[in-house]
Amino acid sequence: MISVDEAHRRLVEAARPIRRTVCVPLREAAGRVLAEDVLATRTQPGFDASAMDGYALQATDCQAPFQPLMVIGESAAGRGFDGAVGPGEAVRIFTGAPLPQGADAVLIQEDAERRDDGSLLPQEAVTKGQHVRPAGIDFAAGRRLLETGLRLSPGAVALAASGGHPQLRVLDRPKVAVLATGDELVEPGAAIGPSQIIASNGYGVAALVEAAGGTIIDCGIARDREDEIASHLDRALAEGCDCFVTIGGASVGDHDLIGKVFAARKVDIAFLKVAMRPGKPLMAGRIGDMRLVGLPGNPASSMVAATLFLAPLVRRLAGRPDRPLTRAAILGADVPANGQRTDFMRSLATTRDDGTIVVTPLPRQDSSLLSIYAAANALLMRAPDAQSARAGAPCRIIDLA
Repeated sequence: MISVDEAHRRLVEAARPIRRTVCVPLREAAGRVLAEDVLATRTQPGFDASAMDGYALQATDCQAPFQPLMVIGESAAGRGFDGAVGPGEAVRIFTGAPLPQGADAVLIQEDAERRDDGSLLPQEAVTKGQHVRPAGIDFAAGRRLLETGLRLSPGAVALAASGGHPQLRVLDRPKVAVLATGDELVEPGAAIGPSQIIASNGYGVAALVEAAGGTIIDCGIARDREDEIASHLDRALAEGCDCFVTIGGASVGDHDLIGKVFAARKVDIAFLKVAMRPGKPLMAGRIGDMRLVGLPGNPASSMVAATLFLAPLVRRLAGRPDRPLTRAAILGADVPANGQRTDFMRSLATTRDDGTIVVTPLPRQDSSLLSIYAAANALLMRAPDAQSARAGAPCRIIDLA
């Protein structure tokens, strides 16, 4: 067995982002990682525009003592005034509308008195450029708007659209094949025999992969036969998958076949067991550029191992920035001394008014209990051979939500 930290180094820290790129429409770009810089194809705004509703005029005509100005037209967004503003004239203007030729300031409508003859009388002085957004104030054509490697936020997608890009080149999503194994498994909704259970782990693992930026290739369920498992492995290789994940069969029993299949395919093994609870029978390796991860079959074991190792691996492959695995908290209850393996206790974390995070382990920690895992929102991390600790003691947690 190797330590959790060493397993993380061998599997996650050793990984590099995939190099494939794809062009996606803007509506599919949020959350993706840019594969090339985005340059503005246009200047924004492309004209001097009004920042307020009011009147476009010459600033020299809007000084005390105020004189009436003739309103000669209107400029609205998408429908600018086709003419010029001369001395003693003004144009009714709305926010975002082009500033007419000859005008150099905007008098806001609250500071203008409209008269019965249609003219206006300014009530406040303005300066040149007041309430005017000059052309190019946001960005100029050719400016770099977004840098390679950026994960696209909604704001970044909007900026790319404003810069004139209907699609963006991004890193392809890692392709992750997920295979559940075991004669005892049936799909949800299928008829279930007296010795069978529902295959649930794959759905949780797939959700973790997709949240981390991956695309799932669902391999379904393989029976306890080496040739059947191997055929799915060969399919994943043929389809260019970046990661092949098995669930179950990673231990050392007579029906635990993943290690045998990996050995037969001459997988470069990174590790076979990790000193952790739950999740000890966790294996990892690679064939060429494809990573292989053998998750344990017990529900909590599978999900904890996927949270600690598979999700961070997929984030790395997707080019997303690493996240700190743990954060500080304090215990909400006493905990006993720990054994020789790093323990990850399914727990509930709450936040006090002062920002302190308080974590309390749930009463049952059996690795087969999916209901307990689903009720948890954090894992309390207990170091190997940790002494018993009282409520209020500092600790480290891993978020599940």
